Amino acid sequence: MKSPTPEQAAPFNAILLMLAAGALFSTLDASAKFLVHAGMRPEFVTFMRFLVHVVLVLVVFRAWSNPRVFKVKSLPLQVVRGFGLLGSTFFNFAALQTLQLAEGIAIAFLGPVLITALAGPMLGEWAGWRRWTAVGVGLLGALVITRPGFGAFGVGHLLALASMASYSIYVILTRRMAGTESAESLILYPALTPVIFLAPLMPSAASVPPEPWMWTVLLWLGFFGGLGHYLMIRAHRIATATALAPYAYMQAVWSTLAGYLVFGDLPDLWTVVGALIIIASGLYIVQREQRLRLAARSTPSATEDELAKKL
Repeated sequence: MKSPTPEQAAPFNAILLMLAAGALFSTLDASAKFLVHAGMRPEFVTFMRFLVHVVLVLVVFRAWSNPRVFKVKSLPLQVVRGFGLLGSTFFNFAALQTLQLAEGIAIAFLGPVLITALAGPMLGEWAGWRRWTAVGVGLLGALVITRPGFGAFGVGHLLALASMASYSIYVILTRRMAGTESAESLILYPALTPVIFLAPLMPSAASVPPEPWMWTVLLWLGFFGGLGHYLMIRAHRIATATALAPYAYMQAVWSTLAGYLVFGDLPDLWTVVGALIIIASGLYIVQREQRLRLAARSTPSATEDELAKKL
């Protein structure tokens, strides 16, 4: 398949894939919120989400005859990356006990902002003053949503921020390892690590769903998450991240719709305003990073650090 050039707009099929991925992720969050509201512990819901994920990966990639699934060059980094995804999922599920879906996803959209801040010390990808300004604007959006000191900030907001920070570390390590690790291992180990870590807790944390049909919801969590990531990967194979970025933020729409249909929740004005500020900041950062890559290609004599300071 021909790789997309930076100047190309996203093809219609790539847009549909991203929209479908966002809908699946929102369904995952809504299902998890429903289960923890029904009395199931977040750690058990998290364990089941990753257990199903692991089983699906082993079957889809035929692990019994495909050594690339288990082959790694840096097991410690794979494990740390797995803990990043574990923290992201567990803290998110715990946050949804008290937060609306729209609030949770709005805070999650701070990810690109934090990734920009962490990419310098962790990857050597230093941002220029314009992107640092966008980072500050994104943090302002988070303050609008949480409103610390005005009675709005609670444990749920803190857990959502922890989820976003964990996911940012997961993304940073994915960038770092993408060129050295197999795609199969990058999909397996972030799910296998949480399963192994959480397994000793299951005798005390496991619980039977209050209604038998809830087992279906519980078992489908891994399917929603796994298929969502697969569709997102497919979309990025035929379109650039920059072209797809606006459609990724459509997940806020799906989460708001799911929150209303399932729980009767609608975000307040502050959540909407804060989310719009964060989305604008994230899109600006994505566009700036794209300009840096284009400038690096057209000016091979300049170092990326020199270019970054201008962008």
